[in-house]
This record gives sequence, structure tokens and C-alpha cells, in this order.
Amino acid sequence: MTSHPPPGANAPMPLEGLTVIDASTIIAGPICCQLLGDFGADVIKIEHPVKPDGLRGHGHQKDGHPLWWKEISRNKRDVALNLGTDAGAEILKRLIADADVLVENFRPGTLERWGLAPEILQGINPGLVIVRITGFGQTGPYSSRAGFGTLAESMSGFAHLTGPADAPPSLPAFGLADSICGIAASSAALMALRHRDRTGEGQVVDMSILEPILTAVGPSPTVYQQLGIIGHRNGNRSVNNAPRNTYLTADGKWLAISTSAQSIAERVMRLVGHPEVIDEPWFASGAGRVRHVEELDAYVGDWIGARSLDEVVSAFTDAGAAIAPVYDASDVVNDPHIRQTEMLTEVDDPDLGPLLQHNVMWRMSKSPGAIRFTGRAHGADTDDVLHEVGYSDEQIQALRESGAIK
Repeated sequence: MTSHPPPGANAPMPLEGLTVIDASTIIAGPICCQLLGDFGADVIKIEHPVKPDGLRGHGHQKDGHPLWWKEISRNKRDVALNLGTDAGAEILKRLIADADVLVENFRPGTLERWGLAPEILQGINPGLVIVRITGFGQTGPYSSRAGFGTLAESMSGFAHLTGPADAPPSLPAFGLADSICGIAASSAALMALRHRDRTGEGQVVDMSILEPILTAVGPSPTVYQQLGIIGHRNGNRSVNNAPRNTYLTADGKWLAISTSAQSIAERVMRLVGHPEVIDEPWFASGAGRVRHVEELDAYVGDWIGARSLDEVVSAFTDAGAAIAPVYDASDVVNDPHIRQTEMLTEVDDPDLGPLLQHNVMWRMSKSPGAIRFTGRAHGADTDDVLHEVGYSDEQIQALRESGAIK
């Protein structure tokens, strides 16, 4: 699965010329900066000299190399710098002088305690955009609390609505809230840069992990405010339409179908041999079909359960009905559509050789992104970056001996 240059691959990438300082850790901030780096920004990753980003210890490793790190920290130069020291704070100020974006996720008040408050940094560089990512935002009664994606998934209503009706609330097995926040933060950074390009003014972006997933969960607060209705767990069914569920095939494979559109619902029922329900008055709306979900699920489940996965997918596809297999990682890697469209791509890694990763998240015909290099070793670029902002070899050695850098 080797990557081929897309159209426009020799053109400048859209964020080329921007410098981003990634002083964040774990998932949300690093994903934000990964996206900016994927489209050409020069991202300088800052890690503590002794306590590097905890994400290095997340997930699987091969020969001591963390695999997730190789992706989320790709296209980032790595500097080991202690911002909590006077010398480290001074280095950041030098970096900030020519930077465009700073992304940080320290608890509110931490930058201020280090003498790196936004007003100080923007005094050095008035056009600087500062993206501050925390669990609950910079203000409010919860602002000082430790914040992680799990808490946001709980408080947003996601966990309350996820899982079977007779089971406990369910949390995702991956960093859902953090990832949504990181993607949102990259958009916010670009909006702030657009404002900067028009006015010359930088600004502070206050981004909480809670708010993006709160939006993604949907209009539950509006429904409660207007109707007093509180949603509940419904398994894999939808409260908006039916049939919508996962179904087991005769050869033991799971499939998911969706009938959000009326025409799709009608095609499904014709396919499974029950066209008579289409003429029922209740079938004309998603809400009506939900009231008859047991009946519809039985019709669909019985039909799918008597056939193999390949038979079902082929029949649904021919009928123009929406269906997809439930994939594990091996299925994802071997899917012909994912392979042909290069949603995954192989990247040369100095430690692991050809390394399969998610490709850049979207394709652009004139100025596509690119994976230039994989996640770097701790402090791999410290000397080069410090040289660029005026430090001599002797000064760098003294900083290393003081513990300000690694």
C-alpha cells in the first residue's frame, strides 16, 4: 500500500510558511498540531526533558518504539525543553517571536505562573494565536479541575446514550472526545489566523474538550428545554429511524444498516420480502418506524441471518440500500476501497521501515498535504531549533547542563 503523489503534489502546501509551537500533551492538542503539520506548517513539539509527553507510553510498541507516537507526532520537530525554568521560558519567548500559533493544554494559570501569560507572549508577537485546550475551559467553576476525554464523554451525554438499555453507560475504547476536540481546535486556529491576516491581531482561543463532543452528541439540551424529554440508551438502534441496527449473518459476521432516508427504508423492506409494511401509515416517517422497531428488526434480522455476509452485501448494494460490515483492524487494512483511495498509506520510518499510517485527513486538488516524516525521538531537534533562534553551541551546552533542555 504505497502512497502515490496526488495531483498538485509539487505545489506548496496550504500552511507552508506557518510555524506552530506544540506545547500540548496526550491527544487533543497533538492531533490539532498533527493536522496543521500534515498540511505544511513547521510544527515544533516541546516536551519536558525528564517527563516527556505521556503519549509515548500509550498503546503498543515495537522494539521499544511507540506506534501511536509515530503517527500523532509526525511532521513535528522535537525539542526537549523545561518551560518551568527561567531559561526554558526565555527559549519559548524566542521561539514565539517568529511563530504563528502556540497550542498548549496546561491547567489554567500554569503559563501565567511561568511568566508566559498570553499578554506577555503577544507583547512579543502581537499576531500570535494561542490555542488553550483544557478539560473545561479557562473560566467557570470546573476550570481548575483535571480534564480528560473520558470525563467529557461522560458529561456530554455520550455515555448516557451509548450502550444497551439494560446495561451501564458505555465509554468508547479510544480517545473520542479528545480527537473531536483536536480536529475542532485545528479549525479554530485557522479561523484565528484568518482574523490575524485581516487585522494583524492575534488572539486567544479557549477550547475545552467538553464542548465539541457536547455539540456532536446532538440536540439533547434543546429537546429537554423544549419538551422535557431525556434520551436513554437504545443499544444500536436509533431513536430517529428504523430499521437501524447491527445484524448477524449466517457465517457469523456482523453488519450494520441505516435507513435515515425514507427511500432507503423502502428498498430494505422490499429486499427482505416485506413490501406490505411500506403502505402502512406509520412507515411514512422515521418516528413511526421507530414505534414498530421490533417488527422491522425481526424482518431484517431473519433475512440477514439466513445468508452469508457476501450475499447480504451484494444484495443490499444491488438494491441501492445502505449497508456496511462491522470491521476490525485487519478488515480495515484489507478493504479494497480504503486501499484504493489511500485512506491508509505507508511511510518510511527510520526505526521500523515501511510504516502503515492514516493518510492526511482530506484530499486537496491544488495544495495537498503530506507526511514528510514520522514522530521523532525525544529531543531529536533541540540543537537545530535553538541554533535557529540564535543560541550558540556553548550556550546550548550550558542550557543542557542546567537541565533546561535535554
